[in-house]
Amino acid sequence: MMDFDAIRPYRDHEVPAVIEGLLKNPTFLGISQRFFPEPQFSEIKGKMEQITTIKQFQQNIISLVAKLFLKQTTEGLSTSGVENLEMGKSYLFISNHRDIILDPAILNLTLNDAGLETTEIAIGDNLLIEPWISDMARLNKSFLVNRNVPPRQMYESSQRLSAYIRHSIVERKASVWIAQREGRTKDGFDRTHPGLLKMLVVSGADDLIENLQALNIVPVSISYELDPCDMLKARELMMKIESGYVKTAEDDLNSMVTGIMGRKGKVHLAIGKPLNEEIQTLQQFSNKNDQLKELANMVDRQIMRSYKLWPSNFIAFDTIHQSKQYAHLYNADDKARFDEYLESRLAKAGEQAEKIKKLVLGMYANTVINKTEMVDTVA
Repeated sequence: MMDFDAIRPYRDHEVPAVIEGLLKNPTFLGISQRFFPEPQFSEIKGKMEQITTIKQFQQNIISLVAKLFLKQTTEGLSTSGVENLEMGKSYLFISNHRDIILDPAILNLTLNDAGLETTEIAIGDNLLIEPWISDMARLNKSFLVNRNVPPRQMYESSQRLSAYIRHSIVERKASVWIAQREGRTKDGFDRTHPGLLKMLVVSGADDLIENLQALNIVPVSISYELDPCDMLKARELMMKIESGYVKTAEDDLNSMVTGIMGRKGKVHLAIGKPLNEEIQTLQQFSNKNDQLKELANMVDRQIMRSYKLWPSNFIAFDTIHQSKQYAHLYNADDKARFDEYLESRLAKAGEQAEKIKKLVLGMYANTVINKTEMVDTVA
């Protein structure tokens, strides 16, 4: 068996020492006090001092904090599809990816509220820029995906990651969340990267159908009426086009904080149906690459079929295309609110405002195109 210690989440026997270290870390305490003024900070700190297991940490800290932030920054969370899951069964949830922290957090809240076990979370090690962030992530059942690995080590890293995911699902009966591609979608086009699927099947049976079915793949779709990181994503896209921009650790931290704290409007999480029956149809393809390409299409179709489009998406589409194609799906108040939101976001953009506005509108509008291309409907 491979040694997974370098990438796995913490286990229960490690929890007390890790929490003791966090509660002595001045950076962690200082940031926590900024997020949670008294008496909330003392309440959370007191709860942490009593925690001895991962489950306690998730239920008493992570769930509490996530629900608090969602109450403060959203106009409501809706969910669907939890009835597609079986109690006691482990799954590989492949999700579209819009927010670094909240995408898996919202899925885990949904599972926990339904009495199901939460998932382990795949997270890029580039995001764990401080030891205390790494500790918090690994206490929250996150395992590490090594980024920027030298080419000679890439296959070995993929093997270990693939083996860990399979070991978790098949042997430990622990579900796993992973994004459909490296990094968040920034242009509104949610597509599963073939490289992800190739990584998943590096481990397991030689027979591809058997290999994939052992993972119990379930597509997950999450949509935000407003993306708190829309301006950051647009700037990143613009800078990549103009100057070959390379993201920094500070950019990642800013995105994490903005995603948690920023205004989101309404949010919808949709859990799809397990793909095991549909995976049987891959037998019609003789080429493995063609099989994985079709598997990516299966995941994408489910994600987009259940993806919730909001008035913001339709307004952006009609604005860009100077049309009224979707005017029946929003009203004057919806448009006034979205226009006001957009203008407030662009107020500090200066001379780059028009370029950024075009990119932000595209970000919202492209989801409409994405959905109609994949499932021929916006319903």
